[in-house]
Amino acid sequence: MFARKGYHGCRIADVAKEAGVAYGLVYHYFKNKDELLETVFETGWSGFISRARLVAESEGPLAEKVRRIADVAFEAYRVDPRAVKVLILEIARSPAGARINRQTAFVDVIRLSAQMFTRAKESGELRPDVDPLLASALLFGSIEMGLTAFVVGLADARDTVMLERAKAQIADSFLHGVLVPGTPSEPELSRAEHPGAELSKAEEPKHEAPPEVSTWKREKSGTKSKAPKRT
Repeated sequence: MFARKGYHGCRIADVAKEAGVAYGLVYHYFKNKDELLETVFETGWSGFISRARLVAESEGPLAEKVRRIADVAFEAYRVDPRAVKVLILEIARSPAGARINRQTAFVDVIRLSAQMFTRAKESGELRPDVDPLLASALLFGSIEMGLTAFVVGLADARDTVMLERAKAQIADSFLHGVLVPGTPSEPELSRAEHPGAELSKAEEPKHEAPPEVSTWKREKSGTKSKAPKRT
């Protein structure tokens, strides 16, 4: 209901009706609408943090981790776009989320990711002039703004191919700016093994061959099909 009507337009009565429970039962669990919004945030954000932490603290090259963090964020949106919409519009950028300690929440995820970038700098993957803390903030800022394009309707949220392209473009653009020149920006796994890779590849624009090449192929194909079989 927060996603559909916004924080100010949503009433407790709307929530009760949507949940199929008595109006008073909502107040049995939540003091008011602010506390309900706070619970929505804690539930959605804690899930994202735990999955992002697993990626940041895992083994592997920085490029792979960055792509996997983008995967986590965009998969959350694919599974429950309404929850992500509330997190971005009603909490992250609205006075409605004033009760929520957003500063602590966002600082925690930036620091978590900064440790990942620090280790990458020590291993020689990250450019020497790149600050790990700022790199972390820029990564999550890019992911948030990329998702915002879908949340506000600038991009079609139902277009799974566009979601995959947006995720890949965010990771590619970010990695090209922070990696040491010559460091592979692709994970060690083949690109075909990335989630959605086949889908993206299938939808890539096909480059038309020059007319003379296309004609030659058609003629060759036609000639081959008409050739008599050997006995």
